[in-house]
Amino acid sequence: MSMAGSNGVSITVSDEEEFDELGRTRARVRRKRKKPSYRAKSELAQRVIRWLVKYWLFLVFVPATVLLLYEASRVGRKTSPEIDSKHSSRVERRPMMNLNRLDPKYRFVHGVRERCLKLLPQEELEYLDIPVDEGSTGPVNKVLYISERDSFDLEGSTVLSSQLTETTRFNLFTGNQTLDQREKSFEVNETAMVHCGFYSDNGGFKISNEDKNYMERCEVVVSTCAFGGGDDLYQPIGMSGASVRKVCFVAFWDDITLSAQEYAKQTIGEDGFIGKWRIVVVKELPFTDQRLNGKIPKMLSHRLFPHAKYSIWVDSKSQFRRDPLGVLEALLWRSNSVLAISEHGARSSVYDEAKAVVNKHKATPEEVEVQLTQYRHDGLPEDKRFNGKKALAEASVIVREHTPLSNLFMCLWFNEVVRFTSRDQLSFPYVLWRLKVPKNIHLFPVCIRKDLVNSMGHLRKARPLIR
Repeated sequence: MSMAGSNGVSITVSDEEEFDELGRTRARVRRKRKKPSYRAKSELAQRVIRWLVKYWLFLVFVPATVLLLYEASRVGRKTSPEIDSKHSSRVERRPMMNLNRLDPKYRFVHGVRERCLKLLPQEELEYLDIPVDEGSTGPVNKVLYISERDSFDLEGSTVLSSQLTETTRFNLFTGNQTLDQREKSFEVNETAMVHCGFYSDNGGFKISNEDKNYMERCEVVVSTCAFGGGDDLYQPIGMSGASVRKVCFVAFWDDITLSAQEYAKQTIGEDGFIGKWRIVVVKELPFTDQRLNGKIPKMLSHRLFPHAKYSIWVDSKSQFRRDPLGVLEALLWRSNSVLAISEHGARSSVYDEAKAVVNKHKATPEEVEVQLTQYRHDGLPEDKRFNGKKALAEASVIVREHTPLSNLFMCLWFNEVVRFTSRDQLSFPYVLWRLKVPKNIHLFPVCIRKDLVNSMGHLRKARPLIR
């Protein structure tokens, strides 16, 4: 609109301009614009929430299914089923990070770094020979093995008769050792009389005549066993030419392990070997507990190899990686020992070990309590050392000379694991304490065991026998 002033000048005023009461133009005030409403955003959020509620199952399970299929494909590439329908299972394959390693182990002694296992130089190992047997000079000169019939055993010792009765774990393989016989077996005499397996011809652990003939020719043997398909077979490494010529390598399997290994392409050749190992397939294993079956080749090598002078036992979870003759020289001949066994790395007392066995579900509390009750009754002290030696052994590697005294020790040890639990760590200190005389037993430290073998751990749980 237009307004005329007193001097006739026309002034144009916007309709939007405001006037005060005196007719003067007010200054225009800029109003702040209102921000856009959040109504649109709120509606979008509500739609998203409704959609998520409606389709949450789809959103959760589709990615989970894809991830599951991916992981299953990875596992499928690493595992394979056994072909034996009776014993079908998924075979776990772990990365063999330690396989075929030859690097030595070291430790610090008084601040000085030194190798754990001090072997002779390689050139000396090539000419190392087995010492001439000078006959037994210890407190035990002969061991007689109790049997159900009178005959001559493989060592030419008279076998005595004993009546078999039914017990929980004693059977026709072990014979029924009474508590009175157990007590007498620890008496050290020039001629010892003891149960030591192979009690009856019907007791099981059957080996073919061809394998027996091979085993009877062994003078030095490295042995292992895998019953129930528990572990794979690892070829020994680090050997000298002398050991290749003079040492037998024997692995004991059952039919379950045979099937599992054949599926894994470990096929026995026409000569009975896989690589350096002679495979002995045992029939009619005497125990349903595969751990107990494994104690037979572990502890009774003097009965399986009647003419062997020395033996080295290696658990199936490990790969032996040192020269056998060099190991005998380092652990037996150099120290004038008849038995060398690895110390326990974590504990020293049998009573502490018993707690660990129960906590790790290796045996029931009732089984362990029966054994400890007997040991307490017999007076086994809680000492962590006997005759200056660590009381507890790990026992995955056993190196020994087959003398009457060491043979007796192993028989007594075997009888304890049959009578009580299969955990041989619990019974070793007891036998060491009861027998008292074996002062030439060498318990070597853990780092030497680690130098002797590459440990892979148990690949899978061994399957028990079903009667």
